[in-house]
Amino acid sequence: MRSISEDSAIQRLQLPAQQSQLSRRRLIQSAGVGVSALALAACAGPGASGGIDISDTDNSLVWASWPSYIDRDPNGTSTSLLAFKDQTGISVDYRPIVQDNVGFYLTMKDQLSLGKPTGADIVCVSEWMAARLIRFGYAQKIDASNMPNKSNLKEEFASPAFDPNREYSMPWQSGFIGLAWNNDEYPQGVQSVDQLWADDLFGKVVVLAEMRHTMGMLLMNEGIDISADDWGIDEYRTASAILDKHITSKHIFEVMGSDYVEAFASGEVIAGFARAGDVVILNAEAGYEKFKFLLPNEGGTFFTDALVIPAGAQHKKNAEQLINFYYRTDIAMKVVQWIQTVSPVAGTLEVARQSYPMLASNQFIFPDETTMSMARTFRSLNSTDDQAFNAEFRRITGKG
Repeated sequence: MRSISEDSAIQRLQLPAQQSQLSRRRLIQSAGVGVSALALAACAGPGASGGIDISDTDNSLVWASWPSYIDRDPNGTSTSLLAFKDQTGISVDYRPIVQDNVGFYLTMKDQLSLGKPTGADIVCVSEWMAARLIRFGYAQKIDASNMPNKSNLKEEFASPAFDPNREYSMPWQSGFIGLAWNNDEYPQGVQSVDQLWADDLFGKVVVLAEMRHTMGMLLMNEGIDISADDWGIDEYRTASAILDKHITSKHIFEVMGSDYVEAFASGEVIAGFARAGDVVILNAEAGYEKFKFLLPNEGGTFFTDALVIPAGAQHKKNAEQLINFYYRTDIAMKVVQWIQTVSPVAGTLEVARQSYPMLASNQFIFPDETTMSMARTFRSLNSTDDQAFNAEFRRITGKG
């Protein structure tokens, strides 16, 4: 099985020149006040009567998502959001406040349980969290009549077990978690998870606050197919013991949410787990290929984040129009061009081949079967495993 690395000719990719001026740090720092702002909005929103859609009288919505998960010009403005407003008259307050799924969920859990507005009309969370929201009745059913572009959804994303007909969620983007390192500081690189524990990386390694990403990488390094159902708490604890050891010894610098990119950029960490698209953004900020990324032969993880309209959202129809807009192939391609992710929208590869050939050849954006064979999606968890796995992860990391 071959490694997929940025050193491969097919992986080399430059963001649009103007993005090299965009500070990811500025977006992450702005997220620091976002959760409080969202909570306040839940109390202060207009007509806070819970579940009443006021879209026909209020052309606005709040979108809660992850930092750097939409196109941005050098001033931090999203041209696609401006185009959406021009087309529909709806203004979007995009809040990059999601640092990790569990932490974000806890900020709105109480409102969701009461069916009250959370302050967000649409949220972007990982699919396992979307499944939780749907299971608990915390997601509103999407009106497909407001989303004719739903027909552009790629077949492979159309029928997840937690939402077989995509009635409550729509995928936003997908991507890969693998190994990253600062090539200036550590030119020998890391080719496997085991190499993160080298003595010369002591105190300079970062792992992710998302349990499925960090434990997925550790489990795959132990030879476990994380997408299969033939493993459980025993295998999980074998892998978590490795995490516990390296956190206790302080070999691991920190367990971090989306702000891990800041630790890479500042030089506080040299190597660790990372999202492929984040490494591209880090290199754009640096102005050259300072950071490297690969999927080790043992495998990396593949994730999908989804858009959900939460219970109590007061601009449901506006949110449906937003989803419909981003399922236009040209708009979806614009987002891909900037954030370097795997789009769920059909036709993007054809557009890329015509207009962005370097994007079209990048395996972390348009993966072929070989690349996909090196990544796994963390299996769905029953309630017993979900509680046990997360309790163990919280015990070790203090996260989640």
